[in-house]
Amino acid sequence: MADLTHGSDRLTAEEKLRLLVDFGTRISSELHLDKLLDIIAQQITQMLDVGRCTIYLKDEAKNELWSKIAQGKGLEHTEIRIPLNSDGFIALVARYGQTINLPNAYDDPRFSVDVDMVTAFRTHATIAVPLKNNSDEVLGVVQASNKSNGTPFDKNDEGLLRLLATLASGSIEIAQLYQEIRVAQLETIYRLAVTAEYRDQQDTRQHLKNISIIAYLLALALGMSKTEAELIKNASPLHDIGKVALADNILLKPGKLTPEEFEIMKSHTIYGGKILEGAHSKVLQMAHKMSLYHHEKWNGSGYPKGLKEEEIPLEARIVTVADVFDALCVFRVYKKAWKTEEALNYIIEESGKSFDPRVVAAFKKIYPSVKRLYAHVSVNQPAHKDASVEKEVS
Repeated sequence: MADLTHGSDRLTAEEKLRLLVDFGTRISSELHLDKLLDIIAQQITQMLDVGRCTIYLKDEAKNELWSKIAQGKGLEHTEIRIPLNSDGFIALVARYGQTINLPNAYDDPRFSVDVDMVTAFRTHATIAVPLKNNSDEVLGVVQASNKSNGTPFDKNDEGLLRLLATLASGSIEIAQLYQEIRVAQLETIYRLAVTAEYRDQQDTRQHLKNISIIAYLLALALGMSKTEAELIKNASPLHDIGKVALADNILLKPGKLTPEEFEIMKSHTIYGGKILEGAHSKVLQMAHKMSLYHHEKWNGSGYPKGLKEEEIPLEARIVTVADVFDALCVFRVYKKAWKTEEALNYIIEESGKSFDPRVVAAFKKIYPSVKRLYAHVSVNQPAHKDASVEKEVS
């Protein structure tokens, strides 16, 4: 193990050991890649007492390295891309899997000043070590620059950084796998939602995007955490998945539905509930509630179960407002697009009747942001003379 008494004049050996234990504990439990990389960069910055820490990951598709996290002056949330076949020292570390330590960066031809020119950060001493998985394959590179005491990085610093990189690599690989699985899950959800929605509207993708954004903003405005809001955003496209079970002569009818036809239309909530029933993932569990209850009304006059007020799951109350607003604001074969102000007034008028007053209040707060989604929607399209609000929001 590296001698933790070196590499920083500010931290004692006991403090560094505590940070090392904390480092291992935190990274082992974090599955979200961005958060994980942030933790790693913060800990390295603190433990080596440096001015900047940058983590580069391989982008195999583009044959590049790119920084996900950069701690330090001028680099927060900045993306840096480096060709893997370049002659810079970061690319060399990635290609050959060896540590490179530059005591004076500007005197070394392998160092590029491009990043410094963009960020106004002057690199003096810098060190980079590879991130390797269990198969000894390079995942990326960790770079630390400018010790606070102004000295070059010594062998103890190299050893400590390699140790931290070894600990970090396993967690990064797991987080990358988790992210791939999550992306695949969300893509599957989205494509299922498109399948359900595509049959009765041409702008399916925009419709689903609008509802997702509105539902997300509503969740945040209601005080939910970002994690909860993300779940609602990702689940909301499946609220109408039950439409896959409806016949075309009902779903695509260009006029007002007969009472019998409307009863059949209403069954899409039941079908949606059955399709998603018994799901194990959180996002599909939430989508189940949305699909089954997004036509319930605050006053108990909705369907399929006639739930009222707090009996209706909050996520369903949220997606109901998002769905109705978007349905009103876009053209469909049986109606013209409403102006956003008209749709807003309808939402407000239905507060305490169709909609949860608290969700309506939140919608009023986010309306300036929502309005921008519909800036280019045309209202001058033909509407069927028998159009009804009931069908608009189905």
